[in-house]
Formats: sequence, C-alpha cells, structure tokens
Amino acid sequence: MATEQREFDAFDRKILDIIGDDGRISVTDLAKRVGLSKTPCQVRLKRLIDDGYILGFKAVLDPVKLGLDHVAFTEVKLSDTREAALKEFNTAVRKIKEVEECHMIAGSFDYLLKVRTADIRKYRHVLGEKISALPHVASSSTFVAMQTVKERGI
Repeated sequence: MATEQREFDAFDRKILDIIGDDGRISVTDLAKRVGLSKTPCQVRLKRLIDDGYILGFKAVLDPVKLGLDHVAFTEVKLSDTREAALKEFNTAVRKIKEVEECHMIAGSFDYLLKVRTADIRKYRHVLGEKISALPHVASSSTFVAMQTVKERGI
C-alpha cells in the first residue's frame, strides 16, 4: 500500500532550517522554536526523515584541529566520457578518502574535486598517486584555497 505524501509547508521548512544548524537539538526545544507542541513536531520530524528530506545526522569535525586545513580544488578532464568510463571514474574516485566532494561539471572540464589534506606535499602525493591514476584521467588543474570564507551544506 502506497503512503500518502503530505504537503511540505512552512513548519517543515523551519524544522529543516533548525536541525540543519543543530542536529542535536531535542524535540522539545525544536518544538518550541518551530511553534508546535512536542508530539506534532515529532511526527513531522519522523515524516521528514521517512520521506527522505533528512538523509541522516552526523558530527561536523574541525579539519584544522585534525590537521587537515589544506584545501585544493582539482579540475579533472577525462579522455573518455562515455557512460561506462564515467561510471568507472565515479566508482574509483569515491574510494579516495582525501576527496571530500566530487562534482560532474558541464563546461571545459569534466569533474571538480574538493581535496582536503594536511599540506601541499600531501596534496601533491594524492594528486600524483591517486587522482592522476583514476580511470580515464587525461589532465588536471589545481586551485589552492587560501581561506575558507563559508562552508556549510543546505
């Protein structure tokens, strides 16, 4: 039996905004901030999770304290962009722990990677030994971030 999808409203949007900033907020505090009683807020939160608006909860780690404050953006151009080659690249790039994000791009290159390492030496190793060795990589260009001004999901 298919479940009926409820309409997404201002309360739902407010719940998402609040837990997007503080995923550890209690349902009681969330309900107060949203302007609902606890039970309806809890029901809405569960529905947002069940409907896939909330994919999970995680800790946000401080990369500087972890010694990972070097950020580089790497443009990657592939030698083959047929579907099988793209799938092969996608599977392989997901295995590189230093690649924090990977986006397929419509433009003069094929992928943009956000790579986080301890320093430029470590980045050079990741670029030379891991990224350049990915399937179908023809070339890459690197842009080093000098400062992170804003970094946050939705």
